[in-house]
Amino acid sequence: MRSTFNIKPLVTAVAALSVASLASAAGLSRSEQDVSAFLQDGTYAEAVYTYFDGDVTGKDINGNKIKDIAESYDFFRYGAKADINDTFSIGVLYDEPWGAAADYDNNSIFGGAPTKVANGMISGRDITNPVTNDKVTNVAEFEQYVRTIEGLAANGLAKPEDVQKLQYLEGELATALANTEGTNVEVRSESLTGLVGMKFGQNKEFQVYGGPVAQRIKADVKLRGDAYLSATGYDLNVNPDTDYGWLAGFQYSKPEIGLKAALTYRSEIDHSMDVGEYMPLLALIGDKPKQVNKMKVTTPESVNFDFQTGINPTTLATAKVRWVPWGDFAVTPPLYNEATVKSGDYGPNGLNLIDYDDDQWMVELGLAKRVADNLAVSGTVGWDSGAGNPVTSLGPVEGYYSVGLGAKYDMTKNWSISAGGKYLWIGDAKGVIPNGDQVSTFEDNDGFALGVRLSYQDK
Repeated sequence: MRSTFNIKPLVTAVAALSVASLASAAGLSRSEQDVSAFLQDGTYAEAVYTYFDGDVTGKDINGNKIKDIAESYDFFRYGAKADINDTFSIGVLYDEPWGAAADYDNNSIFGGAPTKVANGMISGRDITNPVTNDKVTNVAEFEQYVRTIEGLAANGLAKPEDVQKLQYLEGELATALANTEGTNVEVRSESLTGLVGMKFGQNKEFQVYGGPVAQRIKADVKLRGDAYLSATGYDLNVNPDTDYGWLAGFQYSKPEIGLKAALTYRSEIDHSMDVGEYMPLLALIGDKPKQVNKMKVTTPESVNFDFQTGINPTTLATAKVRWVPWGDFAVTPPLYNEATVKSGDYGPNGLNLIDYDDDQWMVELGLAKRVADNLAVSGTVGWDSGAGNPVTSLGPVEGYYSVGLGAKYDMTKNWSISAGGKYLWIGDAKGVIPNGDQVSTFEDNDGFALGVRLSYQDK
């Protein structure tokens, strides 16, 4: 005999599962780009708040302790969906899919005055003081060299334009050395998705859905300290940019046993961003240290698979799988890349500021249990592969393992509130700079996420 379950209690149970959902440990992933709000029955709306706080500490290659670099962050997710009739549905989703927030202090090679780098660049210029005949090998000797040339110019023994060039170089050098803050990166994004769904089949058990996606991204990056070699002092400001992609998916449902399976694809989105760059030590090799330009960045495509099925009348099993090809992603600012090409050390294509070696896989399994007519609880276990190791020093983590708990309380027939949390064991990682040199190690780190959802449903 075929088992059938009361679908309403099962839906009540599963809705508690994904309150604190996030994918924070691979590439720039922040949310899971969840579309579950659109796949609910009837008229549905939700507002979700998520807070994440990680503890990411380590050591640099000199043995200096790196204090927690992971800045806490929060984000919102909204969704609304309505049935036009028993075949067609429309909806809109808002989330914040991509992001980064890292902040180093100035007590490691990721902060403080880059004196070592500046001395090396000066020594490499083959400058000789015309009075002492000594080679100029450090900042102090360069400053004395400038004073010497100024004195010669005052007596007509040096060209005024040569003095001006040296004074300009001295000013750029002073700017770099005066900046003693730590490395910092912040990336924020917003996404708005419009959806139309069509059900078909004898019992309307199949649904196809899709629609356009608008995405907005902004970012600021500051590289500081001796870790980044001649790029120390580098600033990248990415002005907010909005571009467009699309989403498409397919769902199968069997309500009598609480079964739903959905496969969702999101396209890449190509951004052409206005950026400002500043690399002060470029002046020491005769290049302009500032540039305003266009930068192309393509955020990755993704595939999400969501599955649930009833085990008994009060228990639901769930599974999620997500794939994001971070191995194809790169951030290549024009000035930064041009400087690495001119150095001759990194081939004709130079270096990216950020890239990753591997694709991300995320898997989460869960159980939800109705314990009372208006109360359900849930638990999850999860794994995230990360995007490779070694990994950029601007986000030095390699995936995670997680456990989560959630609960949902029905306040009325239509209104409910959910709350949940996750604890994450963050994977150990080796931090590298863009040329591949290892500069840090991060081990034994963790984090937690908390979430709250307010939802309305009328079936």
